[in-house]
Amino acid sequence: MGLRADTIGRRRAFVDARRRSHELSTPPTGRIPGRRFLHSPGPTHIPDEVLDAMHRQPMDLADPRVDRTIAACESGLRRLLGTKGAEVFMYAANGHGAWEVALVNLAAPGQSVLVAGTGHFSESWAVQAEALGIRVVRTPWAEGLPIDPVSIEQALRADTAREIRAVCVVHTDTASGVTSDLAAIRRAIDASGHPALYVVDVVASLAAAPFAMDELGANVAVGASQKGLMLPPGLGFVAVDERAFEVSSRNPAPRFYWDWRSRRSELSYRKFCGTPPLNLLMGLEAALGLLAREGIDAVHARHRLLADTVHAAVRGWSEGGAIGFFARQPESRSVSVTAITIPAGSDPDAIRAFARERMQVAISGGLGPLAGRVIRIGHLGDINAAMVLGCLAGVQATFHALGIASGGDGVRRAAEFLAAAQSGRGD
Repeated sequence: MGLRADTIGRRRAFVDARRRSHELSTPPTGRIPGRRFLHSPGPTHIPDEVLDAMHRQPMDLADPRVDRTIAACESGLRRLLGTKGAEVFMYAANGHGAWEVALVNLAAPGQSVLVAGTGHFSESWAVQAEALGIRVVRTPWAEGLPIDPVSIEQALRADTAREIRAVCVVHTDTASGVTSDLAAIRRAIDASGHPALYVVDVVASLAAAPFAMDELGANVAVGASQKGLMLPPGLGFVAVDERAFEVSSRNPAPRFYWDWRSRRSELSYRKFCGTPPLNLLMGLEAALGLLAREGIDAVHARHRLLADTVHAAVRGWSEGGAIGFFARQPESRSVSVTAITIPAGSDPDAIRAFARERMQVAISGGLGPLAGRVIRIGHLGDINAAMVLGCLAGVQATFHALGIASGGDGVRRAAEFLAAAQSGRGD
């Protein structure tokens, strides 16, 4: 009877906690003043200059400004991607659409690609490839760790028939907050002697972490608008070197809207297989201009500083033993997003709802195998120190309100780190 009573008591306590968290997270009625802090890893906060650019009326397609806007976006993306020779193709699509662009241009049904294991997003890319009839070779994923280059080299060496067309790699997996070493992966591909193309997803890392396509030896880079580029979702793009374009030209896979061959044109109508998404392009031109004015090295340094500020807070919260980093290696923790493990039995949806509706701080939950296990704080795009500190204060208040044990004072730790870093005193 004692065990049964204890079990019933714990169940009642859990139900009571869920009911209380639901009540606390119920949206308040009436007007909410101020601005909600957006700290998902995408969509991200959009600068006023980008919103202003997108508010302009679109142009008729014969207007010379259309071609000038497209050319400015193409050249700006090349500079940001660190490439001189790659051709940029842009699409009215999200990141998943950009994935499909790369897949259908490089591999036909029955052919193979290797997708390096990095968690939710690598598996999503692999599943998408299989839905297109492409065979997928997966390398293993170890929770909390970056991609293992050795496993890539081994898989390529095992492919003695040289059937693998491309190695597909997610640079930063936003579900886990882990960034992998692209140069080490390039060395592994070279060491294998395999001719597979190197295809890199920079959706969550571009304009946040360093990336140099030509220096890395990547053949295709895949990106999207709603993260470091500070735009709404809806614009996907790929940068393609000549070797990848030649592979695409010989690829028998059926395709039309995605086809690089038909989009290689001086005509704006053909570049977009129809009407270009003009307002997104006007916004992209403005966003690229903001990044250029700040300077890409300064952009990367700002993201590093703000990520380290968030990490200082998580270290403070982790002292209670119930909260911690999902990424196990400090050097692989992303500058774009931090995945934070929460105590077993906690409700991440309640945490997010309370933070959003009561604290006006929007954060994200876990995806795929991390659903119910983590919350995620995005710190990329158009953000500054005050915004990050406000987000951290809202999250810490949420922990206290919902009775989630968080040791130490994460906000104080973050503020102390930031003050020392900005004054030149170090960590």
